[in-house]
Amino acid sequence: MPLTETMTPRERVLNALAGKPVDRTPVANPTNVATVELMDLVDAPFPDACRDPELAARLAATGYTELGFDAIMPYFTIIQESSALGCDMQWEDKDNWPTVRMYNPIWKGESDIRIPPGFLEHPDNLTITRSLELLKRDYGREAAIIGKTMGPWTLAYHLFGVESFLLMTVDDPDMVLRCLHKLKEISVLFGEAQIAAGADALTFPDHATGDLVSGDYYRRFLLEIHQEMAERLRVPLILHICGNTLDRLDYIAQSGMASFHFDSKNDPQKAVDVAGGRIGLVGNINNPDTLYARGPAEVRDEVFACLDAGVQMIAPECAVPLATRLENLIAIPQSVREWHETH
Repeated sequence: MPLTETMTPRERVLNALAGKPVDRTPVANPTNVATVELMDLVDAPFPDACRDPELAARLAATGYTELGFDAIMPYFTIIQESSALGCDMQWEDKDNWPTVRMYNPIWKGESDIRIPPGFLEHPDNLTITRSLELLKRDYGREAAIIGKTMGPWTLAYHLFGVESFLLMTVDDPDMVLRCLHKLKEISVLFGEAQIAAGADALTFPDHATGDLVSGDYYRRFLLEIHQEMAERLRVPLILHICGNTLDRLDYIAQSGMASFHFDSKNDPQKAVDVAGGRIGLVGNINNPDTLYARGPAEVRDEVFACLDAGVQMIAPECAVPLATRLENLIAIPQSVREWHETH
């Protein structure tokens, strides 16, 4: 039967995040879906689109206007806060992701952690909040507007360096916990600013990834902090952690967050089974093998596998490769509609 849609994209996304009924499964982009082709289409290239609010909003809107996703996400990287805190940045060119230069960390220990005056007014943070204001003005009644605030584990990687921080977790875990509790205030401050700017929900990347730390690390260091974040940030939170996370998904399901954005390294059915309805799942279409290297038929197969498993919101597993072809991204919402028409 032809699919009848009775909700706006915004209503669809927010209902799914709240565990309420939807007319069809929403398609979201909790990280982002910027590509070089979309940059060229609207003349909003990297790195300028990461540092100019109008360009950020223009590029982000294409996820809704050109690809047919139900949400808009204008924070393309994971480094805006780190730039505002003083990290050494590498902004790159149009076809590369801006990064923090990890080999030059700015902090060494707990006593170094501070939020500088004017943190929210730093141009790289204003890019996000002002782009959210523009998107809320132009699309806020139609599409869900999603912001993003880095969790303390991710911030620690950028500010202390990955290797140094992981060594700290072994050498002085109590100090690490104190550091994380200080860093979480940055997450809250920037998250609240984005909510005030119009974000309907926030992605909360906190990269305690399966290839670097165990599931028990998540329980020991992050579970209570994430529960606190879910209480303090008064919009639905979408936790994002890359890698194989089945070993920590039972703990993640206790976090109080609305949804978990999960990686294609996790089987959708196994993830749904472990989550057990305690947290929504968003994902998990493979980026490098499927969206970048294959075609719409393979995208359709992965979308169908997620929907068959009961994943509540369909999305690429993470920020898509910048050279991803638009036909593969457009195939995601098309496949969702096809699945609903045949089930």
